[in-house]
Amino acid sequence: MSDTPKFTVIDRRKMKAEEEQGNHPQPAATLPEPEAAPAPPEANAGPRLVVSEPAQETAQPEQTELPPPPTAQESSEQKTAYDASAQRLEDLVRAQNPAMGPQPPVSFEHLVQQFYVSAMIQMGAGAQDGQRPRVDILGARQTIDLLGILAEKTRGNLNEAEDRMLQTVLFEVRMAFLELTSMITLQSVQPPAPPPPGKH
Repeated sequence: MSDTPKFTVIDRRKMKAEEEQGNHPQPAATLPEPEAAPAPPEANAGPRLVVSEPAQETAQPEQTELPPPPTAQESSEQKTAYDASAQRLEDLVRAQNPAMGPQPPVSFEHLVQQFYVSAMIQMGAGAQDGQRPRVDILGARQTIDLLGILAEKTRGNLNEAEDRMLQTVLFEVRMAFLELTSMITLQSVQPPAPPPPGKH
């Protein structure tokens, strides 16, 4: 049973047209409500939503239709506009910071490093001294799985240095994940420490 409030929709345009013609408006027909427990009376009697249950519910999730992909010309024009916009932004930043040199182009190594840093922070790395590390173990697992997908989808398409870096990073984050989950499991299995003896 749904807790969604119910209301009846009345087409006021039809009633106004009948009034202009001199006819008295007929009460609007309401859809039959599904049998449910009566809703408690509300202080302000306003419109009510009438929800009708579908006759048959399909078990398959609805598939969203994707728009058609951009044409090669559209992609090329967009890339040119993006590059020009990025260059204008870099010029503005360098004008504010004259000592800053040009930024290196983004490479595959930057992508892998981004995943590595995200996974390590999600596993509690980078906490300042004296602060309790914040761990997002499920987020870390998702980030590590994304790295695994990246390794699978780029297999055979990387040079030796790129492949070595990706495999090393993937190994390190998986090992850190194993160590962290082992600690979590160990803490959940061990009984809590007894409280310190109280002063009498």
